[in-house]
Amino acid sequence: MSDDIILYDYPKSSASYRVRIALNLLELPYQTELVNLLSGTHKQTHHLARNPQGLVPALAIDGVMLTQSLAILDYLHKTRGLYLWPDDAIAKAHIQAAAMAIAVDIHPVCNLSVMRHATGGEEPARTQWMHHFIKPGLMAFEELITKADFQIDEGPFCAGSIVTMADICLIPQLYNAARWGIDYTDCPAICRAEAACAELPAFLNAHPEKAL
Repeated sequence: MSDDIILYDYPKSSASYRVRIALNLLELPYQTELVNLLSGTHKQTHHLARNPQGLVPALAIDGVMLTQSLAILDYLHKTRGLYLWPDDAIAKAHIQAAAMAIAVDIHPVCNLSVMRHATGGEEPARTQWMHHFIKPGLMAFEELITKADFQIDEGPFCAGSIVTMADICLIPQLYNAARWGIDYTDCPAICRAEAACAELPAFLNAHPEKAL
């Protein structure tokens, strides 16, 4: 198997952002190849051969091509020891639920292709669309991570003292929230987790401005 890891990436993609964070947390060296979503590179034949959905990320690792960020995170969890959740089944279920509240519920409807199809991509409709889904989604996430039985231990991250899948999904979504001018300062647990993640090089170096 090849030791080379190649991430087919678009810096502002939330899904790609998650995978960059994960690779950085593991300190795995990887190469990046840009797939420009704005110019349509993702719909070209050479990228569709990597990912028939025409999406990013795609990750070449261990001689295979993987797609879908949550599947990639799980693969890294199982093969590289990426910590996503504790062994406790209840804690794992809570963390997965919080992560999926973002990755499965908020993110898909706020994908640019979905927004453009639904709104025509014109203002003010596109900003109203984003606000309609992102702010309520973040408020629900806040409630999920502050439930009494959610926290593993005391700490600043979503589930306590250790970064979990919930944090890996949250931070890219907050980047999108900021892009669309969405105020989430009334979500103290989210703000606390964001500040804690901002202290970690793995998150800082995964930021879209540093990704390429």
